[in-house]
Amino acid sequence: MELEEKSKYGEPKKYDPSFKGPIHNRGCTDIICCIFFIIAILAYFAVGILAWSQGDPRKVIYPTDSRGQFCGQVGTPLENKTLLFYFNIMKCASPLVLLEFQCPTTQICVHSCPSKFMTLVKATTSQNDFNYYKQFCQEEVTYQMKAPEILKNGLCPATLIPSTSFTRRCFPSLGKTGNVITVGNSTQFDDGSGKMVDAKDLINGVTNATVVMEARQVVTKIFEDFTQSWYWILLGLVIAMLTSLLFIVLLRYLAGIMVWVMIVLLILVIGYGIFHCYMEYAALKGEAGANVTIQQLGFQTDFSVYLQIRQTWLAFMIILCIVEVIIILLLIFLRKRLLIAIALIKEASRAIGHVMCSLFYPLFTFLLLAIVVAYWAVTAVFLSTSNEPIYKVFNESACDYSLSKCNPANYSTSTMKTQCPDSKCLFAFYGGETVYHKYLIGLQFYNVFLFFWCANFVTALGQMTLAGAFASYYWASVKPDDMPAFPVFSALGRSLRYHTGTLAFGSLILSIVQIIRVLLEYLDHKLSAAQNKFAKFVLCCLKCCFWCLEKFIKFLNRNAYIMVAIYGKNFCTSARDAFFLLMRNMIRVAVLDKVTDFLLFLGKLLIVGLVGVFAFFFFSGRVKAFQSTAPSLHYYWVPILTVVICSYLIAHGFFSVYSMCVDTLFLCFLEDLERNDGSPERPYMMPESLRKILNKKNKAQPDP
Repeated sequence: MELEEKSKYGEPKKYDPSFKGPIHNRGCTDIICCIFFIIAILAYFAVGILAWSQGDPRKVIYPTDSRGQFCGQVGTPLENKTLLFYFNIMKCASPLVLLEFQCPTTQICVHSCPSKFMTLVKATTSQNDFNYYKQFCQEEVTYQMKAPEILKNGLCPATLIPSTSFTRRCFPSLGKTGNVITVGNSTQFDDGSGKMVDAKDLINGVTNATVVMEARQVVTKIFEDFTQSWYWILLGLVIAMLTSLLFIVLLRYLAGIMVWVMIVLLILVIGYGIFHCYMEYAALKGEAGANVTIQQLGFQTDFSVYLQIRQTWLAFMIILCIVEVIIILLLIFLRKRLLIAIALIKEASRAIGHVMCSLFYPLFTFLLLAIVVAYWAVTAVFLSTSNEPIYKVFNESACDYSLSKCNPANYSTSTMKTQCPDSKCLFAFYGGETVYHKYLIGLQFYNVFLFFWCANFVTALGQMTLAGAFASYYWASVKPDDMPAFPVFSALGRSLRYHTGTLAFGSLILSIVQIIRVLLEYLDHKLSAAQNKFAKFVLCCLKCCFWCLEKFIKFLNRNAYIMVAIYGKNFCTSARDAFFLLMRNMIRVAVLDKVTDFLLFLGKLLIVGLVGVFAFFFFSGRVKAFQSTAPSLHYYWVPILTVVICSYLIAHGFFSVYSMCVDTLFLCFLEDLERNDGSPERPYMMPESLRKILNKKNKAQPDP
């Protein structure tokens, strides 16, 4: 039966006396894919150049008036006019605002928002009042003009309302006295025609006008928090890096002890998290409003509000309890396998000790990934802002030309204006009808796809480079004498010189699956309001299947790159050999490799937990010693989350070297068991520590 299983997944490796580790005499692999990748990169540069020549990032920075001009843009006449003022904010209550993201009222750039009530009729009776009123009018208006003439030509608003600046826009200063809505401390105001209007009627206009601005407000506050705390965030990341490096060094010399220390400390850190959540939950008992549910509270831009209700802390406590129980159960069931995994980690520590520069290779990978992400982000911004200003007809009464395109330069003398006297030609949005604009969505898709391809390529390059370095360690008869002088640089040179096409091939397959997942998420978002349960079920199944497929391809690619680094074969052959080798040793894969990955994952969680707890106490001001030092923030969770996420990435970067080392040594170990039998002619290459645990030993040379 065992022979049938082995033949089913290929024949075991044969003994080869000439094999001494990664083969140096190799040829280029997957050349066609290499050519396609180079062409795709050149086309990507062309897309970037085209986007940079057409795009204008100012469109996402500055508010835009009715003529498409940018308020506050440096070097223009509007440089000092940084705020956008609406002539009639009540028109923003129109449903068109939600459809077109533009109020059907004139908008101009102003230096400051109005601070008092005033009507145009009153302003025309006094030179001083008119001079104040004029700053909220079009430039053509003069004191000699009469109010009806000014209003007919749409040169001024009918009335000014006390307003405040919000996301660079002037909105009425709404307040509340008891249950009555007020504006500028008044419950009513003159709309300019002598009619008194309730202040509450402004609410719909303000709400609709700010529907797109709420997110910008949150982003602005988050940006301000970053500017106030960036140096403390950097300090936290330095602490995370030093902690990760300390763990790696300790693992080098105290692997067994450190594994148990990691397990105990992680359990204690999560246990403290459970205790802290319970104390917060208990402290809020009886507090006013603490029993409100998250669903009742709804979405709030001030996220600290959620920490003032009991349900939030209860949810945190339940999640941490579940994580704690899962970790403890896994440790109980895998306790007999931990010794083998620890031995593999010890050997990985020795390998890293001989290839110390491998610890710093993730910095090179991080640099390349940063370049890829930056290029993608900049190109995406320029592509999204490379449209032209589109002007449309906005009107109050019925008009055949409503929402039709228009030209503001000659609109006052056009047929549209004649047939619709109360209409205005206002800036609507950015778009375009040229060939470039028609294929803009395709260029954005290409930008996203090449981002995935390049990012996966950089990751694959790192995996193959480290695999080649650690394989040269394992198969060296005398360590480190038989190893290359610079194993990491040698492996990097081989990977780029011979296997760029193979790296591009594996990255392409993974990128295709990832872009399909992105499209499925997009469809899910578009169909979220649909009531078709069957469509939702099918979409959910597809998302699950492609998630599993992505995980499998990542696993297969990783092992394929190890085989390529050792033997120099093409991607398909290496992937097949790696898959068959793992299938022939399925039990060992589940027992050794996965348990080791689990232990390394616990190490990453421990580092993140320690740094996260320190960041929480510092930025939240819970510790009196830090209250005077910690910066004043809108959302103290912003730097905490940043430190936690970046700490995980840093820890993952360091531990990924360990993980790659373990995976490489594991595949070499499996091949060692198939190639050799411990005889003097075919001795095992594995270290003595692994031989003892597996009850394997090299037989002594027979006496002559």
